[in-house]
Amino acid sequence: MRLTVHYPRGAERLVLRTERDWDHDLKPLETSETHALFDVDLAGRNTLELKPCLHHEGTLKWSRGVNYVVSPHTAQRAFWPYFFHEERGKVSDVLHVEHEGVTRSIRVYHPPGYDENDLRRFPVLYMQDGKNLFFPEEAFAGNEWRVDETMDRLDQMNAVRKSIVVGVSPADRVRDYTNPGYHQYGRFLVEKLKPLVDQNLRTLTGPEDSVVMGSSLGGVAALHVAWQHSSVFGRAACMSSTFGHLDDLFQRISNDEKRPIRIYLDSGWPRDNYEATNAMRDLLLARGYRLGEDLLQFSFPEGAHSEHSWAGRIHLPFQFFFGRAWRAQRGES
Repeated sequence: MRLTVHYPRGAERLVLRTERDWDHDLKPLETSETHALFDVDLAGRNTLELKPCLHHEGTLKWSRGVNYVVSPHTAQRAFWPYFFHEERGKVSDVLHVEHEGVTRSIRVYHPPGYDENDLRRFPVLYMQDGKNLFFPEEAFAGNEWRVDETMDRLDQMNAVRKSIVVGVSPADRVRDYTNPGYHQYGRFLVEKLKPLVDQNLRTLTGPEDSVVMGSSLGGVAALHVAWQHSSVFGRAACMSSTFGHLDDLFQRISNDEKRPIRIYLDSGWPRDNYEATNAMRDLLLARGYRLGEDLLQFSFPEGAHSEHSWAGRIHLPFQFFFGRAWRAQRGES
């Protein structure tokens, strides 16, 4: 199996260590200033653990984080290791962004290794209700979604691609997330915030790598933005969404052309917009979406309409949109 390890300013010093012999350097076939190529023998193995290492100032530096695991059919054949930084992502200070006379605050989660390995670009997740995502002192009733901890843990599991998360706090929640105000909010994301993020961070900019996500009214706004701006946001995650309450999504989705987007829906039961979510699922199926392919839906017995409940299940949309297993199923690397 041919593997590529990307690392700036020192790729020629890269080697691999594998579980075949953790004390033996597997040397690259070829190196450049930015990457090294390795051939790994998987004969007789279903999986193989390995670790990029760096010869640095007379010592061997092992890459941070857990071991990578490859298999004969793995989709992951490229790696972007880091050696000198913490194994946790970091969340930015609050930033303020103005558009059409309205100022909104954001925080940005940078995945582990972002600053050290500057060769890598990342998909981006834009999440509503930004104050509830990262810190309990900011969150409603002190209950945060633990987005950074969940992303870090999924990365440690090699379950998802590393991703940037942009948490957006609304100027006025009801206005931003319902009709007609969500049209202005969508323009803010498309015309102002996403270009700003793409200009200043190392992002993958296409719709297949641009996700919008929210819960309750924020889930309504997520589906509106992806439906209205599908050439920009190709993925939407909608948790416990109040479809049909203060929006026109049922009417628009019934009458518009099918959009080339992937959609995640979920709800708890009872009293967590369960019926509204099922009705939206049925409409999307009638419009040609297919469960397990471009539509995924879960229902959670006793699932509550609360930050605590959403925090416990955000790993599902994260894995649907950024997970290695889903990408391998679709023939993506």
